Amino acid sequence: MAKTLKITTRNASFQQWQALLTNRNKRQRSGEFLVQGVRPITVALDQGWEIRALLHPDRQVLSRWCRDLLDRAATTRVALAPELMRELGGKDEESPELLAVVAQPEDDLDRIPVGPTMLVMVFDRPKTPGNIGTLIRSADAFGASGVVITGHAADPYDPKAVRASTGSLFAVPVVRAPSHREVLDWLTSVRARGLPHVQIVGTDEQGDVEVAEHDLTGPTLLLVGNETQGLSAGWQETADRMVRIPIVGAASSLNAAAAATVVLYEASRQRATRR
Repeated sequence: MAKTLKITTRNASFQQWQALLTNRNKRQRSGEFLVQGVRPITVALDQGWEIRALLHPDRQVLSRWCRDLLDRAATTRVALAPELMRELGGKDEESPELLAVVAQPEDDLDRIPVGPTMLVMVFDRPKTPGNIGTLIRSADAFGASGVVITGHAADPYDPKAVRASTGSLFAVPVVRAPSHREVLDWLTSVRARGLPHVQIVGTDEQGDVEVAEHDLTGPTLLLVGNETQGLSAGWQETADRMVRIPIVGAASSLNAAAAATVVLYEASRQRATRR
């Protein structure tokens, strides 16, 4: 039986969990993050992520979903005073029924499955957590093998990113890399292990071919750049092809996550047609 703790004051444990909401360095040092919401917590458990603690309000009737999940997860249960739950939930109007403290996986590119149909989405130096979460959600929806976040970027374990992914963070491998160099080293090893024809396709409004005219059915790394500056020079130099998304109207460009979604859909469409 999992043990249940009761916390009624802002003790050290509560302060640690509270820091996970806003302090990236503390998330990194502790190797854990806070997950809010029914679907994200459910998917995290279903996908076998390490749940370090489940927090629920003390002296409150819990829903069947919450009771079942507490019964399924072999982890520490914490009954928090309702006002403390409300603080961790980040909503003034209501207290969440359940929160999960989840361990961060290693940033190991070998977590990404490789093969003839691999499709890896690379997001270069994104600045907005919500865009990261949205891109991860799209990557999951359109069958990507994984997502790589490169360079000085927002944190995929920021609560805003986790919420925007609506659970997809736990279904698709997401790996952070310091720069394009580490990804290229990994790609060299992938090619040496029997996939010599993995292509690197960048996106840019000045790309030399429309995305629908380029073959995305083979093993591919798709690159999307920073929301304001686009792809770094390092990625532009290593891309085998730069593609563009045709747009009309008064819009000068697409949001980075929206552009990634369009390209992922096109890759999925081509692959479905090929099958």
